[in-house]
This record gives sequence, C-alpha cells and structure tokens, in this order.
Amino acid sequence: MADPRGFLEVAKHEAGYRPADQRIHDWGDVYAHPADPALELTDVSDQARRCMDCGIPFCHSGSAGCPLGNLIPEWNDLVRRGRWDAASARLHATNNFPEFTGMVCPAPCEAACVLSISEPATGGSVTIKRIEKTIAHRSWDDGFIRPEPPAALTGRTVAVVGSGPAGLAVAQQLTRAGHEVTVYERDDRIGGLLRYGIPEYKLPKSDIDRRVAQMEAEGTTFVVNCDVGTDISVDDLRGGHDAVVLAIGAMAARDNPVPGRELDGVHLAMEHLVPANRECEGDGPSPISAAGRHVVIIGGGDTGADCLGTAHRQGAASVVQLDYNPALPLDRDDSRSPWPTWPLVMRTSSAHAEGGERKYQVAVQRFTGDADGKVTTMVLAEVAVTRDADGSRSITPVGEEFEIPCELALFAIGFEGVEKGPLLAGLGVAPNRRGALSCGSDWQTDAPGVFVCGDAHRGASLVVWAIAEGRSTARAVDRFLMGASDLPSPVKPAALPLSVR
Repeated sequence: MADPRGFLEVAKHEAGYRPADQRIHDWGDVYAHPADPALELTDVSDQARRCMDCGIPFCHSGSAGCPLGNLIPEWNDLVRRGRWDAASARLHATNNFPEFTGMVCPAPCEAACVLSISEPATGGSVTIKRIEKTIAHRSWDDGFIRPEPPAALTGRTVAVVGSGPAGLAVAQQLTRAGHEVTVYERDDRIGGLLRYGIPEYKLPKSDIDRRVAQMEAEGTTFVVNCDVGTDISVDDLRGGHDAVVLAIGAMAARDNPVPGRELDGVHLAMEHLVPANRECEGDGPSPISAAGRHVVIIGGGDTGADCLGTAHRQGAASVVQLDYNPALPLDRDDSRSPWPTWPLVMRTSSAHAEGGERKYQVAVQRFTGDADGKVTTMVLAEVAVTRDADGSRSITPVGEEFEIPCELALFAIGFEGVEKGPLLAGLGVAPNRRGALSCGSDWQTDAPGVFVCGDAHRGASLVVWAIAEGRSTARAVDRFLMGASDLPSPVKPAALPLSVR
C-alpha cells in the first residue's frame, strides 16, 4: 500500500529550472540537470511517497485529470519502491510518449490531485509531472524502451496523414496491432507542432528523433515532404490503403485585420516559431528574428509564451505580452473553477520568469510604420470583454488610446481549425462550424474508412489530448479492419476540450 504519512513527512519539491540569466543565451533544456543523478532519483522517489493512492484517484479521471487515464498512483508507488522498470511499463501502458507530456503538458492531473484541495495543509499536489518526466528519461537511459514489433502482420494497410502527437500515437498503436502503417508528413521532418511549434528549450527534438527511430524499427513507414492531395492524389491514397486517419492538426491561425496589419514586421506566431525551430535544426538563420527589436506579442496563452521565450533567446530589446482579459487571481476561486477542474489562476511559465512585461485588459487598435513600410508603433486601448447569451464575445474599448514601441508584432490569438485544401475536398470532408472535422462514435468521418483524431477533431488543444485521441482512434480503425480490437480507448469523440488558458 502507499505510504500513509508520505505527504505529511515529505515537502513538495518541484523540478528546478536553470538560472534565467543563463538559459536565455542558449536553446538548451530549461530544466536544471542535477549534479548528482543518484540524489535526483532519491528525491523523486521521495516525491512519489506523497501520493496517497486515493480510493477515487481524480488525477487520472478524463473529465478533470489525465485524459489518457494514466495509472498515476500505481507508477508513483513503483517509483517509491525503486521499481523503475515496472514504473516504466505501467506508464507506457497508457501513454506512448511520456517524455513529451512530461515536458510540455500543463498537468491537469496535478490540479485534480486530492492533495490540492487543501493546499496549505497538505503542502500541495503530488509532483506528478516531474515524476513522469523522470520515469520517461530513465526509461531511455536504462534501456527499458525498446521496439515492440507485432508478432504477425494482418495484411491491412493504413495511411496516417500528419505526424504530430495524435498521428504518431495512432500510427504506433496500429503498427503494433500488425497493420502496415504509413505516415505522410508535408514538412521535411517528422513531428508536426512538436517539431516546429514547440521551442527547442521546452522539448528537445532529440526526444522526437528517438521515438521515430523506435517506430521505424517496429515497422512504421514515414514519408516526408509529401502534401497529400498535391504530391500524392487522394484517389491514390485511398486506393493504396484500407483506412485513412486524418491527424492534420488545426493549423488555420486566427488573424486580426486591424489597420496597419500589412506592415513589415507584423506576423502570425507560427511565422516566428517555425523558422526559429528550423534554425535550431541547423537550417540557417531565421528570417524573422527579434534580435535588438521591441517585440509585442498579442495573446496571453501558451503560444504567446513560446514566442516570449523565443524572443528572449533571439536577443529582443524588450518584450510585451498583451491579453484582453483581466489578470487572473493567484489562488483558485471555487465559484469559477472548483476542484478537481482546471483552476483559472495566474500562471507564470519559464518564459515569463525570464523577463518581459504583461499587460492585461488591452487590445491593439492599429499599427503605424515608417516610410519604408516597417512597423514602429502599436496603438493600444484599454478594453472590456463581455459575452452575450449565446457566449459570443465582444471586446469594447473603454479607455484612451496610448502607444508603445513595436518593431516586431506577433499574433498568438489561437487557431480557427483545420486548413482547407485539396485533401479535404478530395475526401469530401468539410469542417464544421467550429472549423474542426466531425466524426461519429467510431471516430469515422462522413467519408467511409476515413477517421480523424487530435486537434483536427477537437480544435487546438493539449498534447495529452492528442495522444489520447490517437490511441482511441487506433482502436476504432483496428475494429473497422478486423471486426474486433484489443487496443485501449481512453476517450470518446464526444469528450469536450479542457478549459485551459
């Protein structure tokens, strides 16, 4: 059984970051690497003692905690007892890529931990994310992770379009079930937003490379630089495979056509993040750099924070991040977000701790520029945000306008859904009013034999949700091809996205 006094005797201890004044000068992992790995493992084992193995473990409830259904109390107890090999097996039983989630997931499991109900008295939630990350990295270091090829092939073939976390998860599950799986990726490298959307300092791309190598050893085939619908026809795709899975993400970025939007230096967030990640891959200098410039990021979410950390490392003269919402409270408000739901509280990411300024309840009104058409100034106004009966949002200026210097502006205000193009047109699949692709209870779209998962289905969301949907869709595809399936299905298509800001 779990240690009944663990949380009383062991203080909560989060993973430490490297000093901000050091890490902003490189693209290395933001987390500190312990001088003594053995002491680090001992500390993590002590942190696992704090888990109480609750009778009702909300940490792995899909409605509030982990959508993957990670068996958190079980691998916590195995870590407590030094059973790292067994902990790795238990973790991988529900999560194909725990090193991804251990690095970038906001940890809804910790928000749903029973110890977070009365945090002053309990010392706070179990450090689940830190423990997961440590299990994942030790699994690689100690050779616990090996290719798991199928015992026999079924003779059925599956095409997976897109190689983000959802596409990789569905591909690995179906390959291990014995199907011949080909993943088509339009970029030059595998990984989707894991590769080119999340900065190197948050997720080392070597983590992706070694998973891809594992999957190739298991039998998954990867085809890069292939834009399905253009480089390969939809008819050839469907004719060459028994099933198709759309894991194409939700890459249609939301824009704001305010006056001056056309000026040089005003960009969408991904126009900044993608070439910055390519530079880290060795593809040459980014054409959109923050070096020596006054940077303004429009949008207070995770993508905006990624732009912030990237701008710091590129040597920005100053960085301001804007949010039209009011600043959130430091502590959970039970009337707005009661436990175990995701708490609406002020969060400080590693990028925010590195510097920059955050402005709340303001919105851009227009940009102004110089004679060469380069942006120089942003005009802002204080705003009030209201919602009508059907939830539609209105942003109304309530204060006088004011100016701030702006030589690089980045819109990080979300995504509108899937990108339209010859692939969807050729399949006869159209986005719904949310810009996503609808499916039935079997994850199948209106096109027979064509399935969908991840952001393409639910809209831009978390990596952990993408993996969960990929695993569930794999079961549906396996059942479609074979009549039955033993693969797990952690979530249903009707599950609503987490309200995570």
